[in-house]
Amino acid sequence: MLPSFDPNDNEGGLKLLEDLTQNARQIQEQVIEKILTQNANTEYLKSFINGCHSPDVHLFKNTVPVVNYEDIKPYIERIANGEPSNIISAQPIIELLTSSGTSGGHPKMMPSTAEDLDRKTFFYNLLVPVMNKYVDGLEQGKGMYLLFIKPEISTPSGLMARPVLTSYYKSKNFRNRPFNRYNVYTSPDETILCADSRQSMYCQLLCGLVQREDVLRVGAVFASAFLRAIKFLEDHWKEMSDNIRHGYVSDWITDPNCRASVSLLLTKPNAALADLIDAMCGEKLWEGIIKKIWPKTKYIEVIVTGSMAQYIPTLEFYSGGLPLVSTMYASSECYFGINFNPLSKPSDVSYTLLPNMAFFEFLPVEKNNGELSHCNGGSVPPADEFETVDLVDVKLGHYYELVVTTFTGLYRYRVGDILMVTGFHNSAPQFRFVHRRNVVLSIDTDKTNEDDLLNAITKAKLLLEPLGVLLTEYTSYADTGSIPGHYVLFWELKNRGGCESLGELESSLMEECCSSVEKSLDSVYRRCRSKDKSIGPLEIRVVKHGAFDALMDFCVSQGSSVNQYKTPRCIKSEEAIRILDSRAVGRFFSRKTPFWEPFRAQYSQ
Repeated sequence: MLPSFDPNDNEGGLKLLEDLTQNARQIQEQVIEKILTQNANTEYLKSFINGCHSPDVHLFKNTVPVVNYEDIKPYIERIANGEPSNIISAQPIIELLTSSGTSGGHPKMMPSTAEDLDRKTFFYNLLVPVMNKYVDGLEQGKGMYLLFIKPEISTPSGLMARPVLTSYYKSKNFRNRPFNRYNVYTSPDETILCADSRQSMYCQLLCGLVQREDVLRVGAVFASAFLRAIKFLEDHWKEMSDNIRHGYVSDWITDPNCRASVSLLLTKPNAALADLIDAMCGEKLWEGIIKKIWPKTKYIEVIVTGSMAQYIPTLEFYSGGLPLVSTMYASSECYFGINFNPLSKPSDVSYTLLPNMAFFEFLPVEKNNGELSHCNGGSVPPADEFETVDLVDVKLGHYYELVVTTFTGLYRYRVGDILMVTGFHNSAPQFRFVHRRNVVLSIDTDKTNEDDLLNAITKAKLLLEPLGVLLTEYTSYADTGSIPGHYVLFWELKNRGGCESLGELESSLMEECCSSVEKSLDSVYRRCRSKDKSIGPLEIRVVKHGAFDALMDFCVSQGSSVNQYKTPRCIKSEEAIRILDSRAVGRFFSRKTPFWEPFRAQYSQ
């Protein structure tokens, strides 16, 4: 399933991609045959295909149900608590990958095997020839990629539970990777693997400044992370300049590996470079700063599809006209596809799914009155009622929800991503990422759905009720106008007695409402707020009576049916936000950082 090729061989890599996409149907048949043959004796598959030692794809699709995470969670937790991997996988599960999605307020966990790490390496290596096809000379310089690890824990079984990128960066596949002249980084591995995110960020940016003349591309995994780095640079450039001027690393960098690796680059004072950084970063306006500091940069590589699209205007402000490149589509469950046209505009980005990465199925989704719903009727019909479409049989312009069967023990699993078919590369379809199912708010890796938001607001509004104040309407949006971004809730309130005037709302009470909402949101949100500092304090904007009537009038004017109108629980239209903002009578922010700790309690027996 994993053809070998030299990542330094561009022609060989492109030919391999052509072979994979030309034979998509045949490869998909081989993939599902291998998965079923290999895992036929697992407890999970035997419960559906009992007595059949060589199940075929038709039996598989007729007997094994399409599932959500809640359906497989008990199996995952049994493995986390020490039961053998063959509950779901014939190959040993070596770790559990924590997802940005949550279940019961805790991150979802996905199984991973040693072979899965090799599959990820294969995938990363294929990104190189695609970029080289469109951008010349990448082997003549370095990439300033800001990569970070996140917290992990040990489960009762001894298996580590960690985010997918942390898993990869800590693996031998990354640490012992062979030299690839197209993928040389400015950041020493020691700075990437530093557990202190602040020290890691400082050291990686410092290394990028020292090697500014070698940098041909810059980036991070997500747009939000890259913009946090730019904000960090705004706050710390003077100190970094002093380090360069005097040839030393700041005393507060105490991680010994970080310190040692950066010191190798700061071997002597460099007053000329320090003066240059002072001149560029000391300017009042930072528009185009990336191109100024790193003048040879050819593009910025960050994910700007899905919820990350909200950061495009800010990236364009800092970029100086550099292309924004989204190279890949992946998740904790599986790595899926590659952008074969990486210099396309962010709004035109499509990903070609590689048929050897997993077995792919698709749930048809219809678009009615601007809203997407499953063709079987209703937004989330029972899993056993779904009829799926195979990878090569999807139709141009149609919408689908992605379902995967992986080599690691997930069978007909609903990833939750809604995709639209934009074309085909040979026989492999290309998809535009539309959105995550049910997600209404996202700033970084957080994904807050409508139910979680409702539950958090329901608890918070109880603080107002003893005063006779009722919450009558609410909506929300993700404000990314500042770094870091933050959640904004619009609340319309009224007195229980019917009087429209609320008088002076006590700031401390409304701030407590903000804190209550944050405290009730899931573990990933609270980690982003308290540990990663990638989300700012939640804000509640209280609007005057009639504000939501004005919002309804606007939505109806845009084509919504007045008879079927429901207040949207998240708004993205700038005009809709302006309508509510213009009627705001109070703004309040959370003054408490929500408590977060790794999810150990999830594994209690």
